[in-house]
Amino acid sequence: MSTHVKRAYRYRLCPTDVQAAELSRTFGCVRKVYILALAARTQAWARQERVTYHQTSAMLTAWKKTGELAYLNEVSSVPLQQALRHLQTAFTHFFGKRAKYPRFKSRKTSRRSAEYTTSAFRFRDGKLTLAKMTEPLAVVWSRPLPEGTKPSTVTVSQDSAGRWFVSLLCDDPGVKPLPATGQAVGVDVGLDHLLTLSTGEKITNPRHERRDRAALAKAQRNLARKARGEGANRRKARLKAAKIHARIADRRRDSLHKITTRLVRENQTIVIEDLTVRNMVKNHRLARAISDAAWSEFRSMLEYKAAWYGRKVIAVDRWFPSSRLCSACGTLRDMMPLNVRTWTCDCGMTHDRNVNAAHNLLAAGLAVTVCGAGVRPQRSIPDGQSATKQKPSRREP
Repeated sequence: MSTHVKRAYRYRLCPTDVQAAELSRTFGCVRKVYILALAARTQAWARQERVTYHQTSAMLTAWKKTGELAYLNEVSSVPLQQALRHLQTAFTHFFGKRAKYPRFKSRKTSRRSAEYTTSAFRFRDGKLTLAKMTEPLAVVWSRPLPEGTKPSTVTVSQDSAGRWFVSLLCDDPGVKPLPATGQAVGVDVGLDHLLTLSTGEKITNPRHERRDRAALAKAQRNLARKARGEGANRRKARLKAAKIHARIADRRRDSLHKITTRLVRENQTIVIEDLTVRNMVKNHRLARAISDAAWSEFRSMLEYKAAWYGRKVIAVDRWFPSSRLCSACGTLRDMMPLNVRTWTCDCGMTHDRNVNAAHNLLAAGLAVTVCGAGVRPQRSIPDGQSATKQKPSRREP
């Protein structure tokens, strides 16, 4: 069975001063159009009216004819139209109750990016040229694109550390389902160890943020001493702190990619726990460590890679007592504080807390597959209950 996978290939970019200025103007125009369209739709929402993408597109044409917004004609129109489409997608998620109401973009904190479709760029002989530019971009081709494919969209972005990136979305025929292995594994996430597998293996938590905590604290103190505003000294201090944050994020992402790829290649079924990380980080004593572990990013990578390669990820309900349940006899303990790492059951079995939890997650996940629950069982079951909480229905004779 073959799958049709669209994959984004991300590369570093080294634009010239002229290209950087053009891209910065485009970023600003994209943000301005998004803000204007969101304001117009918000005002219409207050009047109990709904504005569609086509109406905002007509508004964009009118804005370009005004003297105040005439500068919108200086950049390519495609990224501006894409901004309107992204806003429409945000409202679709909002009306579908999958996201909050769209927020206005900020010049300082919002992501600087612009998306170009096929009509706004030329890709020939490994050279990428964007609309309104006369020279191709200097892309650092760290890996080749899939042979025989062409990008359908190109997204140029700049992060807070000042690094430029270009992302090319194209079909990847090399992504195919892997041969079935029949292996299943339960995965328990933690802080002392990032992952504990039902096989007994423990994967060390790299603690990337802790490694650079001293340098980051020094850079942030230096930034705090600078006068607020657009001064050069404050800009240099902010850039230095942002580079440390970027280095931490890069190491964390690389580590998670290696771990998730290995798990997907070795196992046919992977069982995890459906944790609500956004609630767990409200614990101020553990918030920093939980954020550094990046459990949500781990799950996201695991799910899309499993979909690519024909594997299955099962998320057991968050209320399932995986740590307090004896995997040998099924006895449930009443309480188990976090400082208890090993415990002995009444049946005489001594358990490592995390290994025992991984065993119980694996058993519960295999039971979930029998019940037909999905990756997010608490959302896929009509009555809101997890398959692990369901009881077999009684059939009338």
